[in-house]
Amino acid sequence: MKYITTINNREYIIEIADDTPHITVNGEAYAFDFQSLGEGGLVSMLLNNRSFEGAVGETAEGWQVLLGGELYEAVVQDERAYRLAKARGQLQADTGEVQMKAPMPGVVIKVVVAVGDVVAQGQTLVILESMKMENELKATRDAVVLDIRAQAGHSVEKNQVLVVIGDAAG
Repeated sequence: MKYITTINNREYIIEIADDTPHITVNGEAYAFDFQSLGEGGLVSMLLNNRSFEGAVGETAEGWQVLLGGELYEAVVQDERAYRLAKARGQLQADTGEVQMKAPMPGVVIKVVVAVGDVVAQGQTLVILESMKMENELKATRDAVVLDIRAQAGHSVEKNQVLVVIGDAAG
């Protein structure tokens, strides 16, 4: 099956064969194995014999993937849904509000930005400690910080909104 996956505004074509332990990303083949580690969205992945652990959580817009301390926003669509959305002009826009949510429970170590700050795609917004690791939640696109709902030292739950970014007013 073929999926079009948009991660932080970059598209990837991912093909998954039902009968082999391989995937193809933009035409390049990878040995692949993926296992859920129980509740809470924790996952283990082998990619070309390299081991990765992370957390995956569904959002209203798609998926959040926390891998190696980096948070990725992903929208996954099969070919048919992608073509329909493209025809209707419904692909993820580079405008509007984006809620940056905690990918798993943790403690806010630091809020790096303030309301009104202009941020660039990939810029750190919040540092969250979870599972004894510091994780940087980064802006998924160029935007302005509209709201901050997190405070250093406070515990947060999975999918709790920490920062809202969006277009500049006026």
